[in-house]
Amino acid sequence: MTGSGGRPKAVASDLDGTLLRSDLTISPRTRQALADVEAAGMLLVFVTGRPPRWIHPVAEQTDHRGLVICANGAQVYDLHTEKVVEEDLISPETLVQVIGMIRGAVPGVTFGMEYGDQFAYETAFPMEDKWHSADHRKVAASELLLRPGAKLIMRHAVQTSDELAEALQDVVGGLLEITHSSYQGPAFVEASAAGVTKATALARLCESHGIGAEDVLAFGDMRNDLPMLGWAGRPYAMANSHAEVLAAVENHTLSNDEDGVAVVLERILAS
Repeated sequence: MTGSGGRPKAVASDLDGTLLRSDLTISPRTRQALADVEAAGMLLVFVTGRPPRWIHPVAEQTDHRGLVICANGAQVYDLHTEKVVEEDLISPETLVQVIGMIRGAVPGVTFGMEYGDQFAYETAFPMEDKWHSADHRKVAASELLLRPGAKLIMRHAVQTSDELAEALQDVVGGLLEITHSSYQGPAFVEASAAGVTKATALARLCESHGIGAEDVLAFGDMRNDLPMLGWAGRPYAMANSHAEVLAAVENHTLSNDEDGVAVVLERILAS
């Protein structure tokens, strides 16, 4: 899909691997480009797999600008108020069904649940030391089934993320939205409620502002960005993107560490 020409009405950007550099900072150049986007009257939206509880550092670096679509589309977070304003969660009934199906079909999968303000995980789920914090809880596996959640997280000690995502798609693809944003280490796959993606949440938000897909400029780097990049009229893949993203998206920009988002925004704002 191609845009309508001229300036876009909305700019949507993934965070990790896209807007954020490898050290998780936003460069002064990119911060200025984001400020210029808002000053030009465009809707600015960050679209991420991160939960709301991981957004505060981004809010500080962007002067609390814009809205954030979190958890791959399951939650919308207002940076100005730092509150969740919309949710589309996985129901307990669905969790009972899909976790049972996965345990039976893909041995070795372990589970965690992202709620937005907290992360809970079963005993067998491998937690890296750097992840441990006050908002992480180890629970009995049955407790993961008791309340709605934003993202079901699945890990596997042997398979890669690509391999596990493909296997899970075959088992529960009609019941959950399967994706991932992980290159390295043991598999780390994410699942939202069926039909919930970065694209669906972004489309709903843009529609509420009278903005069509053809007027949306979007940036991403990983498989969980593909629905958004496929929906937006002006998609860009980062140079550091997953191979599948680079193949699917015609327009490429520089890497996240080279301010690839800012490069495109500056060119558009100067036109």
